[in-house]
Amino acid sequence: MAPHPVVQAVIDLSAGAVGGAACVFSGQPLDTTKVKMQTFPNMYRGFIDCITQTYKQVGLRGFYQGTTPALMANIAENSVLFMSYGFCQQVIRFTAGLQRDAVLSDVQKACAGSVASIFSSLVLCPTELVKCRLQAMYEMEVSGKIAKSNSSVWAVVTSIMKNEGPLGFFQGLTTTIAREVPGYFCFFGAYELSRTLFADYMKCDKEDIGAAPVIFSGGLGGACLWLVVYPMDCVKSRIQVMSMAGKQAGFFKTFTTIARTEGVRALYSGLTPTMVRTFPANGALFLGYEVSRKLMMKQFD
Repeated sequence: MAPHPVVQAVIDLSAGAVGGAACVFSGQPLDTTKVKMQTFPNMYRGFIDCITQTYKQVGLRGFYQGTTPALMANIAENSVLFMSYGFCQQVIRFTAGLQRDAVLSDVQKACAGSVASIFSSLVLCPTELVKCRLQAMYEMEVSGKIAKSNSSVWAVVTSIMKNEGPLGFFQGLTTTIAREVPGYFCFFGAYELSRTLFADYMKCDKEDIGAAPVIFSGGLGGACLWLVVYPMDCVKSRIQVMSMAGKQAGFFKTFTTIARTEGVRALYSGLTPTMVRTFPANGALFLGYEVSRKLMMKQFD
């Protein structure tokens, strides 16, 4: 028996929260490295140098700066993303004239994921703004762009409220949406296609392919997402972090300024730790989502 649509939404939301938490715990140090390299590409010679310098400067805790907002961001984003993903699949079925329980193609699921990302961007942007500022706080202080200040989550939140108002939490929203829509088409498309190939090879249902194929499929989806949208993510991080020092230009002006003054290569600063992180982090995301969702759905079998 299929659960009521409201119950189904709660299941998808809960499973997304589990997946989001798993994603953070497995990939936070590399995410911090990525943000540092994106916002200060000339301060580090590369991936290993960034890790080494961060450890020397602030120790192991430096890699976990912004973990609390990162946890909030990923739980909020993935809860809304997967809940919206389920809803958007129903919209796709309706527009295609299919039955409510009809199986969608991998491309149709990719479209559903792309539309769902618009809703998740609204909850992701404020928490990711705080996370990115915390992760790059040391570099902002060392470069003289801001005075030394309290680097707690609460201090950053109150500073935004005081200096920029409630709308300050949505700096970089346009760039976030521009990143998420094509990114999540690739993310869900690659994930579903990979699961389909595993299921065909193993001659079983997609839901029964096992943990390792799910982890690989999630990692592949994450890799495809980042390869497509990385320059936009770099611009978003730059806007969100540099706005601590004053009002920043919009997406297109920031993008062209970086490309013109620092070169196209600067738009890919931090890509290495991102690609290293994507398989364990996104593999954990989908494994957490699929396993917890299956456990909850069993209650309605």
